[in-house]
Amino acid sequence: MILANYQQDYSPVGHSLGLSSIIAILPLLVLFVLLGVVRMKAWLASLISLVVAVVLAVAVYSMPLADALNSGLLGAAFGFFPIMWIVINAIWVYNLTVETGHFDVLRRSFASISDDQRVQAIIIAFSFGALMEALAGFGTPVAISAVMLIALGFKPLKAATVALVANTAPVAFGAIAVPITTLAGVTGLPVDDLGAMVGRQTPILALFVPLALVFIVDGRRGLRQTWPPAVVCGVSFAVFQYLSSNFWSVPLADIVAALASALAVLAFTRVWHAEETYQENDEDDGPGGDLGSAGGEADADADRDTHDGPLDVFKAYAPYLAIIVVFVLATRVAAITGKAPTKVGTTGTGLESVTHIVDWPGLHIVKPNGDPVATTFKLNYLSAAGSLLLIAGLISVVLLQVGPRRALRAYGRTLNQLKFAVLTVMLVLGLGYIMNESGETTTLGLWMAGAGGSFALLSPVLGWLGVAVTGSDTSSNSLFGALQITAAHQAGLSPTLMAAANSSGGVLGKMISPQNLAIAAAAVGFEGREGILFRRVIVWSVVFMLFMCGLIYLQSTPVLDWMVVDTPATAP
Repeated sequence: MILANYQQDYSPVGHSLGLSSIIAILPLLVLFVLLGVVRMKAWLASLISLVVAVVLAVAVYSMPLADALNSGLLGAAFGFFPIMWIVINAIWVYNLTVETGHFDVLRRSFASISDDQRVQAIIIAFSFGALMEALAGFGTPVAISAVMLIALGFKPLKAATVALVANTAPVAFGAIAVPITTLAGVTGLPVDDLGAMVGRQTPILALFVPLALVFIVDGRRGLRQTWPPAVVCGVSFAVFQYLSSNFWSVPLADIVAALASALAVLAFTRVWHAEETYQENDEDDGPGGDLGSAGGEADADADRDTHDGPLDVFKAYAPYLAIIVVFVLATRVAAITGKAPTKVGTTGTGLESVTHIVDWPGLHIVKPNGDPVATTFKLNYLSAAGSLLLIAGLISVVLLQVGPRRALRAYGRTLNQLKFAVLTVMLVLGLGYIMNESGETTTLGLWMAGAGGSFALLSPVLGWLGVAVTGSDTSSNSLFGALQITAAHQAGLSPTLMAAANSSGGVLGKMISPQNLAIAAAAVGFEGREGILFRRVIVWSVVFMLFMCGLIYLQSTPVLDWMVVDTPATAP
């Protein structure tokens, strides 16, 4: 029998959840103040906030220092694998297209749809970004979309802002619906029911996000002149995300919706044109992207005189087609996918035959009731999304005819470009895990769950906070999913609705998470200036989050309860 080093206490301050919550939220407050007010570099702000979390865990929650630091190491390891492992390989694939010139072909292909940057923002940041979210997630769409927008002449900060705000509605079904399947695992609720419920929430958000994008690009004039394609994009995405999540396939919901919205806008722009075309002026707001170069008018002038052949266009799209094929084969073909191990010491089949689940060394924690807290680490070398992207990248090396030495140089350059983003993400996940394992996060959740029937109004805020800290809807669902259904039973609310609310509310914390801010800043060459991005997106995050709170509250009342999926009762 292994004795626990630490038993969590959720009310360490005067046995009061309220007083303890004031202490528990301090690391988050420090993080957001340092980013948004002090304008500190994200990695440094994350490091200071992590230290604050350690001090509180030890001094207030009586967690041994060794356990607090070890929890941080576990979080940092998760931050690198699988999260940054995904981003590194996704950006490497992108860099291969830059290295060979095929990114310019892809850019010209998108530009041919419309030379209006407001429409380009919709197509690239929302539709193409949603496809990248569906396949990889974890910051990949933000990085690639931002760089592509810069290459079309967008200012760096505006490109990053558009990419961050666009990365909302698709997030819950990202990485082949990993957040939903994770939520099902921690709550015991059926995947199809949770996917269907989220599919009755995020599609409504999708109706408004493209409109927000054209407003960010060109203000009220943008809304007035380009609302038709924004509405076409939002409606088509919403309809197909709803249909796929409720009737066809939860894992493929974003892929179907992304392709449908892109095709809808493509068809619409063949018969519709804005009364005037919008392009950024010559003034610039920053140094441009490290992951690519912004060409502005020079690129636009060159594009008018360049005609790409069918083979070049195919090669430009080939890496992304390779990603789609690899992910579909790896996740939808049973003989390849296999079955993953479920606990320490078990083995899997197919791609999962080399997957290992291990107990994190030296970390043994139990809840107040004596149940163990999961402190395992999953090493899925082949089935991890980052590994699948690496395989797609190797295929792309062949398709793009890139030599091994050239491909390795591109990989080294990618690692150099993302070094601060990797550091930031590892620190943020370390912070998140310290808060989780010490009990600080659960303190906040239990305090909010005490709101009774009004918890339906606050439920999405839990998911929002979880993603803001961890940068991952998957991590937020793992953290708060079980708490959501416990609170639902206590308040007489639908467990399926509350669990789904965690994921749907969480998507709106994505744009303010230091992880995503660091990735976006690295993409546009603004390392160390994440605070500027934070201030540009925080209002959108809060406004959309309040909207989601209102929607889910109404779904918990007779006004919209007809939208709630009827799931058989689950024991708390």
